Order: sequence, then C-alpha cells, then structure tokens
Amino acid sequence: MFTILEILNLSTQFLQQKGIQHPRRQAEELIGEALKIGRMGLYLEFDRPLIDIELEKCRAWLKRRAQGEPLQYISGSIEFFDCEILVNPSVLIPRQETEILVDKISKVLAVNDLDGKVFWDVCCGSGCIGIALKNRFPMLTVCLSDISTEAIAQAKINAEYNEVDVQFFQGDLLAPFKGLKCDYFVCNPPYISESELDALDIEVRTYEPKQALIAGKTGLEFYSRLANDLPEFLNPGCKLWMEIGKGQGEGVKTLFHETKWKHSKIECDWSGHERFFSLEIE
Repeated sequence: MFTILEILNLSTQFLQQKGIQHPRRQAEELIGEALKIGRMGLYLEFDRPLIDIELEKCRAWLKRRAQGEPLQYISGSIEFFDCEILVNPSVLIPRQETEILVDKISKVLAVNDLDGKVFWDVCCGSGCIGIALKNRFPMLTVCLSDISTEAIAQAKINAEYNEVDVQFFQGDLLAPFKGLKCDYFVCNPPYISESELDALDIEVRTYEPKQALIAGKTGLEFYSRLANDLPEFLNPGCKLWMEIGKGQGEGVKTLFHETKWKHSKIECDWSGHERFFSLEIE
C-alpha cells in the first residue's frame, strides 16, 4: 500500500516529467482535492495508506492533469466568494481577479439601499458573479444572462446548488433585456483579441470555451457595443463594473467618453495589471 506522502512524491515526479509547472503545488492541490482533505490535510495524514478506490481516483486525475486539463474541470468545482461553483468546459473557470471584482462590488452594495433594486450579470458564464452577490445580498433582484445555452444551463445548476433565487435570460449581450432596466450592471465579456489566442496558456486555449474568451480583432468589440447600447437599459444613477484585459483600460475608457457617463475609473489587479473598469450613468 502507498501512503499519502509516497503518492504525493510520486505524483510530483510524474507531473514534473510531463512538463507541468509548479509540479509539487499542483500535486498537493490535486491529491488534496481528490481525497477531500485539502493541501494541509495531506501533511497531517502523510503516513496514512490509501485504499484502492482512493489510489485509482488519484491516478485517473493525475493522468488528466498531465495532459493539461485544468484541475477545476477535473474536480468539477471551485470555491468562489463563499460559494461553491460547479464548472465544466462549457464555462470559463472563475478567476481570482473576478473574485476581486465581486469584492469591490460587494463593498458598494453594502452601503446602498437595495430594496427593489435590480442587478444584471451579463456574459455570466458559470454565474459566479451574480450568484455570489445574491448569496451575500438576498434582497437584491439578480438577473443572469449569456449567449451560450450550455452556460445558462450550468449557471442554473450553480444557482440551485448554492440555494439562491435568480432570474435567467439567454441571448446575445443586451438583446434579451429589451424593454427592461437595471440599477447595477456587471459584465465580464470576452476581451482577448484573435492575435492573442496563441499566447494564452495551453490549458486555457485547449480546454476553456473560445466563445467566452475571444472578442474579435481588437479585443474591445464587446465594450464598444456596450458603450453604444447600454444607456437605454439603465436607470438613472446606475453603477456599472466590467472586467477588462491587460492594457485595455484607456481604450475602454475612451469608448465611454460621452458626458452621460461619470466617475469612470480604471483599477488594477494584485499583479498590477489593468483589470477593472467602473463608472456610472447620470
């Protein structure tokens, strides 16, 4: 029988041979998740022998990870802002940067009267943003939308799994909201340009949905559409947040140049890269 420590060491060697970056950390996360004890639990139980079913699960997961498949797709879930978000290759894996965005939004919502207020999460993917905020602010009316029927199906699963009551719309960007208005708006649209695709990490460009990644030739296509079309969908004083790509801050800000927009702000993520754009409408 192999102990946890022996499997961890063998897994590290295997991932290193397969060219996986940070093989020890990757092995810890994978084995810890497979055994449902976490990274720290591995060292607290390092001398415990694995039973056959545990060993087979670890081996199967390692094989998939060695081929480049993201751990989150292998395990099927990720922790996100006090929620557990279930993921598969039909939706992007929620990033730490998006969790930072949710935290920024949460701080604003916490000091506002949310009675009767409506929040839209457009290009929702897994639904992580809208679901996390509905979980934190149950009084808020939250609507999620995406062009992908598969993404909407997964977002519905996540809403039920996290026991939140949200509304769903399926369609291209703002099209499903015709005749409606919101008080808060967030969008994490595709913002990778076609020329940047090959520079993405192999596990991103191979496994994650390209429809949710690639915007077009410039990467700014969705922001341009939003700048033109959003005003008729927003109540006075509506606050907006968007996730943006590295170096896109000024380009996005320029698109929202008209006088009806105010308090526009570009903010960086923890790596110092431009990542968030916020503003209000009069």
